[in-house]
Amino acid sequence: MRQFYYLGIIVFFCFACNDEVVPKPKGYLRLEYPVANYINTNVDGVPFSFESNTLANKISSKKITSTTESYALNIEYPTLKGTIYLTYKSINNDQKNLIDFLKDAQNFTQKHTAKADEIKEKEYINKLNKVYGMFYEVGGNAASQSQFYVTDSTEHFLTGSLYFYAKPNYDSILPAAKYLEKDIKHIMETVKWK
Repeated sequence: MRQFYYLGIIVFFCFACNDEVVPKPKGYLRLEYPVANYINTNVDGVPFSFESNTLANKISSKKITSTTESYALNIEYPTLKGTIYLTYKSINNDQKNLIDFLKDAQNFTQKHTAKADEIKEKEYINKLNKVYGMFYEVGGNAASQSQFYVTDSTEHFLTGSLYFYAKPNYDSILPAAKYLEKDIKHIMETVKWK
């Protein structure tokens, strides 16, 4: 009799619940960053200005010794563990210089194709301020998620790229990369040549 009792309990539990087993959805980390507040950034001696996010608490510049007037600027975001690296080179009305700079900027982006899932290009034109260029969004585990170059085609050439202080893991850095992508686009849109 006891065997029927246990068998009845087992059968009851097997047929009592008809709910389908559904796996839990994946949980994603929700990171919220402050709303961007931009200020005009005019670094002494550098032949261009732009607007930068106040979240970037350190902007350093260095003159590079070369045959052309060149500068390197670093816009550091310690809370996001990333830096936007800007490199300025003067063209000096030399079309060969311009062609070489364009090739270098485009080849630099193409070096990421080994690790990148995709590279999206977006042309940028601002006739009013004479700023023309290209923005590259790099998807996947590439070292740099965003890159750009802008020029006035006669005197100025500026490139920029975003790097994080961590091994590239696209899923982990995606929120910060998207936030800083907006800052890079804002830099492109607010560049003014001196």
